[in-house]
Amino acid sequence: MSEHANKNSVLRHDLPFPYRLLVPANASGECLFVLHGSGVDETTLAPLARQIAPHATLVAARGRIAQEDGFRWFERITPTSFDQSSIRVETAAFAQFATEAARRHGLDLGRATFLGYSNGANLVSTLMLLHPGLVRQAALLRAMPVLDEAPATNLARTRVLVITGAADQTYGPFAPSLVTLLSERGAEVDARIVASGHEFGEVDAAIARQWLAGPRPAA
Repeated sequence: MSEHANKNSVLRHDLPFPYRLLVPANASGECLFVLHGSGVDETTLAPLARQIAPHATLVAARGRIAQEDGFRWFERITPTSFDQSSIRVETAAFAQFATEAARRHGLDLGRATFLGYSNGANLVSTLMLLHPGLVRQAALLRAMPVLDEAPATNLARTRVLVITGAADQTYGPFAPSLVTLLSERGAEVDARIVASGHEFGEVDAAIARQWLAGPRPAA
């Protein structure tokens, strides 16, 4: 199946989250689960994911919580405070989704990378903490800690990239706490700061592409 044929790939509804499966013509066997930010949909982060991993199969999922004209991954109370029950319900549902998507489409979760931006990155962090072993490699753009009580999960075999915008006044102040949280639980964390606000861009793609080419965590 060619990438061109996938550009307007149908939105699938056969799993707990709507998603698009984007398979390049010269697929490498890599896989990226792609989780968008708030108030948009699964199409918005796919171009960045393709820049980062040109030959990877993309599973571009859509959050299930409606927000304005788009979607998010769990309910929020304020821009930096989140409904804890919603986080746990949606995170558990996404763990089921990722496992079933991998089985159904012949993807290797052990070789998968979870790429999340903003609210999507926050859900990836809760996946690591609440469902240990599912995520082995994650790239988190403009993320912050969202669990009021984070479990003492062992993330010793998890590799994480955290990219924070220097001028991100909403999430930026909380990013160091996320880096500390993941590092204290044993994750191999590469924390970067870019000259940006909350938005992402070419610099993020370049950093993530270089990071993705590095050695994966030992099994």
